[in-house]
Amino acid sequence: MTLLPSAVPRLRLLAQMATAFSLGVSGLAFAQEPIKIAFIDPQSGVFAATGESGYMVLDFAADYFYNDKGGVLGGRKFEVTALDNKNSAAESQLQLRRAISEGTQIVFSGNGSAVASALSTAIERHNRRNPESQVLFINYAAVDPILTGADCNFWHFRFDAHADMKMEAMTSHIAKNPDITKVYIIGQDYSFGKAVGDAAISMLAAKRPDIEIVGNELHPIGQVKDFTPYITKIVSSGANAVITGNWGADMVALGRGIMDAGLEVPIYTFYAAYDGITATLGEAGKDQIYVVHNDFANPVTAPQRLEFTAAYKAKNPHKDVTQPRIVNALMMLATAIEKAGSAKPYDIAMAMEDMRITTMTGEEIWMRPDDHQVFQNLNISVHTNEGINIDADNSGFALRTEFVVPREETITQSSCRMTRPQQ
Repeated sequence: MTLLPSAVPRLRLLAQMATAFSLGVSGLAFAQEPIKIAFIDPQSGVFAATGESGYMVLDFAADYFYNDKGGVLGGRKFEVTALDNKNSAAESQLQLRRAISEGTQIVFSGNGSAVASALSTAIERHNRRNPESQVLFINYAAVDPILTGADCNFWHFRFDAHADMKMEAMTSHIAKNPDITKVYIIGQDYSFGKAVGDAAISMLAAKRPDIEIVGNELHPIGQVKDFTPYITKIVSSGANAVITGNWGADMVALGRGIMDAGLEVPIYTFYAAYDGITATLGEAGKDQIYVVHNDFANPVTAPQRLEFTAAYKAKNPHKDVTQPRIVNALMMLATAIEKAGSAKPYDIAMAMEDMRITTMTGEEIWMRPDDHQVFQNLNISVHTNEGINIDADNSGFALRTEFVVPREETITQSSCRMTRPQQ
C-alpha cells in the first residue's frame, strides 16, 4: 500500500504522540513506585512486644508525615513491611535475603547488637557483590560501640547513642550520688551486655574510684524464667545500686524480681520502660528505676511531639510511641532522599552524611560522617507518676527527665576507618 504524501506527517505525529504517552505512563508508574522498607526485628517470642511496637511506630510515622501528604520525590510513598527475625542473627539474614528479593531498598533493625552486626556484615557484602540492588541499613537501637567503631561500614547508620556514650551519662549521674558506694552489674550474655559491664567498670573507676564493683554477671538472653538465684546474689553483695542493659522480657523479670525481694536501691537501666514494663513496675518502681535514653521524656511541651503522640494513641489506644528515635531516623531518611533527589541507597547515604535535622521535640541531631553515628542530647529519667503528661502503658506512670547531657558533651572518639564504595 502506498501512502499519500499528505498522510505521512499525520502518521509521524500520531507515532510521536503514542511514544510520548507511553513514556508518560511509564514515568508516572516509576514516580509512584513505593520505596520499600523492611523492618527486621522480633515479631514473635519473648521479645515480640519490643519488635511489634517499633514496627507500629515506623509504619504510622511513614503515613503521618509522608504517605498521607503525597510521599517523597513527587509522589513515591514508603511501604513498610515487618519481617520476623525471631531475635536470631541467622534468621535475620534469611529475612534480609527475602527482603532484597522483593525489591527492598531500606532495612530498619535494632534488637539487638548481634543481629545488627550480622545484618551490617551481610548488607555490606551484598552491596559490594550486587551494585544493582544495594540496600541501606538504618540501625535504630543496637548499641554495641563496635558497630560504628572497628566494624563500621558505609551502608550502616546508627540513630541511637552507643553503649559507651550512654554509660558516660549514666556513670556521671551515679557519681553525683554520695550514697552509692557498691554497684552490681548484671546483663544479657552477648556483645551488648559485655560492653555495658566493661564500660561501667572503667568509667566508674575514673569518676568515683571509691565505688566498689561487687558483682559483674551475665545471664543467657531470653532464657531465664526465674531470676531468683541472680537476685539472691545481688542482695547478699550489699550493693546499693544496680546497673543493667537488659531489655524486653529480661528487663521485666529482673526489675520486678529485685523489687519483690525488697531491695530498695536505684536500678540504672537502658530499656526499663514501655511495652508492658512500665505497667509491671508500677508503684513498686517509683523513684527507683532510672533509664538513660535519647529523647526528652516528661514533661513534654513540644507541640509536634504532643500532636504526633495524640494521633498515634487515637489509632492505637493501647500502644505508646516507645522509641521516638525511629521517627528521627525516618525523618532524616526522607530529608536525605529529597536532598539527593533519589531513592538509591548510595545517593541517600551520601546525602545523610553530616546531615542535621530538627526532631519532633525541637532538638537538632547530627549524623557524623566519619562513622555514621548520630549525636543528640542524652537524658537520665526516673520512673514516676509525678510531673508527667504522657504516661506509658496507660498506667499513669512514665519517665520524668532529671539529668540532661548536651549533645556536644556526648561526642566521643571513634576507631572507624570507613571505606567508601566507588559508584
